[in-house]
Amino acid sequence: MNSNESEFLEQKICRSMAGIGKTTVCLIQGASRGIGAQYCRTLIGRENVQVIASCRKPNASQELLELKKGHPDNLLILPLDVTEEETIASAASQVEKQFGKLDLLINAAAILHPSGKGETSLKTTSAEDMLQTFETNTIGPLMVAKHFSKLLSKGEGLIGTQSSDGSQKHASVLVNMSAKVGSISDNGLGGWYSYRMSKAALNMATKNLSIEWGRGQRKTVCISLHPGTVDTDLSRPYHKNVKTLFSTEHSVNMMLEVIDSLSMSDSGKFFLYDGSVFPF
Repeated sequence: MNSNESEFLEQKICRSMAGIGKTTVCLIQGASRGIGAQYCRTLIGRENVQVIASCRKPNASQELLELKKGHPDNLLILPLDVTEEETIASAASQVEKQFGKLDLLINAAAILHPSGKGETSLKTTSAEDMLQTFETNTIGPLMVAKHFSKLLSKGEGLIGTQSSDGSQKHASVLVNMSAKVGSISDNGLGGWYSYRMSKAALNMATKNLSIEWGRGQRKTVCISLHPGTVDTDLSRPYHKNVKTLFSTEHSVNMMLEVIDSLSMSDSGKFFLYDGSVFPF
């Protein structure tokens, strides 16, 4: 992609998230590197956007620290470990004090397996490894949703909805970064027990949240989103057999286009990076 095409795409996807005169508050959970860090870099270039980047060890993320130097006023970096609920609660409390709302929450942190490679057979599974994978990929994102739910209910900068009295209201968006291998109906190869099962469970959490948060006046759109195979540490051991490998920038640009185009009727769905709906 040349510079003109990149500029055109960036203009195209800068639509609904930066309302005139309003600050859109975005939290990226798992922002230290890879897709999470790229979300921060892309979003922070948008008008009237405040980015909150959270990760386990902020001081160890050179990507975030460099980004902070260039954007000291609209990037806040917070410590948040999805395996320690008290850190999630603490981060939510700080966001509430500083901003009072949240318009977009992206749960991006994930591990393939504690060893860095997915299990090839049942013989290579262990309860300890599976629990650790579920703790990061499934339970953690759900606890993040739990503690930020009040702030999301006050979000107003993303999805326009019409109330029963005809007035225009707005809904926030929760994105759980999932994976095609978490689809039960699409599983034709087996293996990767921990990762597949944790992402399938995350998709169920997304569906549940979409139902609960779809009630009442202040709604939140909840989706699962697959980024494609992206050049990150998580996928690097498996690049050899990959036909289409995306850069983090290209993947995030496509996913933000999906997020920007959402409506309330999309809540609870599992999307691919190209905007198509994928079966659970």
